[in-house]
Amino acid sequence: MSARLSTAIRIAKAAKAILRKTRSFPDEQMQDADDVGRFELDGVEPMLLALSMELALKAWFVFDFDDPKTPRTHDLVKLFDRLSVESQMKLDAEFKRSIALRHPSISYVDYGIRDLLYQHKDAFVDWRYLHEPKSTRFEQSAFEATLEMVLEEFEKRYCSERV
Repeated sequence: MSARLSTAIRIAKAAKAILRKTRSFPDEQMQDADDVGRFELDGVEPMLLALSMELALKAWFVFDFDDPKTPRTHDLVKLFDRLSVESQMKLDAEFKRSIALRHPSISYVDYGIRDLLYQHKDAFVDWRYLHEPKSTRFEQSAFEATLEMVLEEFEKRYCSERV
């Protein structure tokens, strides 16, 4: 396995682990007296999901360009724009096929993955500080579905077998 592939896979696994962790947070309906209250987690999930998307896009970058030195930015649009054109097109086509229909946007006529990433491009920075005002509303359901799709499409890029 090339260094590029093993680095990209490690980054993608970290992104997937963060996604799994956010899904383990208590639900509003499932709180009891000893659980962390929902209000105490507000902002944590958007921040972690944005970090996970950042890592997922960086995994694609490493795979695309055989370069473990990923762009040093949290801006999701800048990361997406740095991917190969083929990767951008593949992710956008899959987004339109599987995500846009379930999570439509009234703001965009031809709603694509770049539009969703643009809406949440600074989510990691915005949502780190719970006491500061946010630049946009975080659409967790659509973002989480997109993140899962990005990770699933990445996993289709390689095959691992036990030796």
